[in-house]
Amino acid sequence: MSKRRLNQQQQRRIDQRQQRSRDQQLDSSAADDYPSSAADSQIGTVIAHFGEQVEVLAADQPALRCHLRANLDQVVVGDRVVFLPGQPTGVIIARQPRDSELIRPDNFGKLKPVAANIDRIGIVIAPYPEPHSNLIDRYLVAAHLQNITPFLLLNKIDLINADNRAEMEQLCQLYSTIGYRVIHCAANTQQGLQPLRDYLAGHTSIFVGQSGVGKSSLLNQLQPGANSSVGELSTGVDKGRHTTTTSRLYSLPGGGSLIDSPGIREFALSHIAPAAVIHGYIDFAPHLQCKFRDCRHQHEPGCALLAAAKSGLIEPQRLTNYRQIVATIENPL
Repeated sequence: MSKRRLNQQQQRRIDQRQQRSRDQQLDSSAADDYPSSAADSQIGTVIAHFGEQVEVLAADQPALRCHLRANLDQVVVGDRVVFLPGQPTGVIIARQPRDSELIRPDNFGKLKPVAANIDRIGIVIAPYPEPHSNLIDRYLVAAHLQNITPFLLLNKIDLINADNRAEMEQLCQLYSTIGYRVIHCAANTQQGLQPLRDYLAGHTSIFVGQSGVGKSSLLNQLQPGANSSVGELSTGVDKGRHTTTTSRLYSLPGGGSLIDSPGIREFALSHIAPAAVIHGYIDFAPHLQCKFRDCRHQHEPGCALLAAAKSGLIEPQRLTNYRQIVATIENPL
């Protein structure tokens, strides 16, 4: 007798029943292996993620590997969690509310958080690969809408020469004039690292930016024990190779923490309402007295932003970037 073929709905139901069975087995195992009393629970921070397990750090204790209890909300590095200790592994039973989170699309286009509870985000740029203000603005919008303080970090200043000096100075001056902190450094030569250490102290931070700008190299200088892998720049396409594969939170010697996360070339803004994007442009705020309340800042008469760009009160490229970001949200590929 031939085997009956299942349609997609039937197969999905079978998969769901099998997953529930596995979850119940895991919960049953956890009940046997871990204390059940709430008095035994502790609060810690997720410092690494390894698929089905995470590593949690609690005060005055060594890091502990933990399983994730079934039906638990997604847990990422930086999350504060409630866990039950155990040997050799513990179990996470709850995730506390997040103060902030950074989100990016996965390989299937589904949005997923990559890090949580960050209060400073360093947008790393370098002479090579060539920086783009549109990408910088995307990071800035994401940071502001999560109430995270962004700053620019120009790495590899030892590679600045006569060919790229004017461009790099102009780019840094643009964001410095708006009011963003810009730190110049070089991981390879250790130039400018002390001001960076001072700025990160007492905060939970993350570096973002194109692959190849030196995020892992900076981490290795800031936390010598990190041993984060460093990739060479791909000369064929002038883009860096992804080198970091597992997100991890590192404690910095001078205080504060730094999250090292897989290279992110694109930051997800598709979940943001187009009308909210403008709140990520802090230099636009004094110039939003347009004639029409629903002004789209394209070609409308009485648009205050168009007038400000024409008179030099805001950088025209920033207005162009804003329009491009809104267009990609409204008309995703």
